[in-house]
Amino acid sequence: MIPTFETFVSRAETVLAEIATACREAGRDPAEVELLAVTKTHDAWAPAYAARFGLRGVGENRVQEAIDKMPHVELPADVTPPRWELIGHLQSNKAKLAATHFDRVQSVDSPKLLQRLDRAAGELDRSLAVLLQINAGRDPAKFGAELEDAPALLETALNCTHLRVDGLMTIAPLSDDPAVAERTFANLRQLRDDLAAQFSVALPTLSMGMSGDLVPAIAAGSTQVRVGTALFGQR
Repeated sequence: MIPTFETFVSRAETVLAEIATACREAGRDPAEVELLAVTKTHDAWAPAYAARFGLRGVGENRVQEAIDKMPHVELPADVTPPRWELIGHLQSNKAKLAATHFDRVQSVDSPKLLQRLDRAAGELDRSLAVLLQINAGRDPAKFGAELEDAPALLETALNCTHLRVDGLMTIAPLSDDPAVAERTFANLRQLRDDLAAQFSVALPTLSMGMSGDLVPAIAAGSTQVRVGTALFGQR
């Protein structure tokens, strides 16, 4: 069932209030943390709602699902279209599609994928923003480069002339122990700080935290939390 826009607004305001509270508790400015609306599995109404509310970006897991959805997002003339971010695992054979249709790819976890995206962006004569996905929780069920492989991955990325590395992304392991998420997010923050110093580059974006663990993510320095169900409900 599709919620009304008013219902979405209420949900979004609740999530933003939670973000603001977490920021205050961490001594941070809520303006430092972006809410990315995860619109995967929902039809075109979901990114339309997000854009109408004023959220800057939407996240999708699957390349083809997003491509099919994009032309059907209907917005008033005075509403800025959303920025499309790919947050799901990307197979290298779909790199060109991703580079063509997305504004940023968050799930870059291998040199091969970097090189495919760089080549595709070059053919499109564009600069493509990326995040390096790191398995900061060392979860065998999750995609992402291992922590110790991150320096080499970043070095490869910085040599890709058509890519812009905005920062890092991670997904915490599923666990009933809150310390697991806390440790995962602390690992990513420390890694970002180490890489920024080692390579003398700014890596401003830390995409970490979802509905269930955004509080520890914000405490650890997240600049973008990815929320779906709390905004849109179950499909």
